[in-house]
Amino acid sequence: QVQLVESGGGLVQAGGSLRLSCAASGGTVSSYHMAWFRQALGKEREFVAGISWSGVHYADSVKDRFTISRDSAKNAVYLQMNSLKPEDTAVYYCAARYGLSFVRRPLDYKYWGQGTQVTVSS
Repeated sequence: QVQLVESGGGLVQAGGSLRLSCAASGGTVSSYHMAWFRQALGKEREFVAGISWSGVHYADSVKDRFTISRDSAKNAVYLQMNSLKPEDTAVYYCAARYGLSFVRRPLDYKYWGQGTQVTVSS
C-alpha cells in the first residue's frame, strides 16, 4: 500500500505563496487518483484539488489560485498555492485512492498522509 508524507507548510502573510509536497512510497502516484484536502479548526475536511488520468480538479474556492501537479519521476504530487488568504488556514492532507472515477469525498480515499499546517496571517 502507498505511504504519503506531506511537507512544505508554514506561516505566510496574506497574498503570499507556499508549495506543498506529497512524497509517495510503496506505490506510484500515477496509478492512483491523488488529491489534496484541508481541515480548518472546528470544520469538516474539504476537497481542495485533485489529479488523475481524467485531468485536474479544483474546489471553487481555490480555482485560479492553486495549482496541483504530479512528478512521476519523483513519485510526488505538489500543490502550488498563490494569493493565499486567511481563510486558507488549515491542515492540508495528501490522499490517494484507486477507482474508476475521480471523486471529491474524503471518505472515498483510503490512503492519507499525516498533514501539514498552513497558516495565513492577515
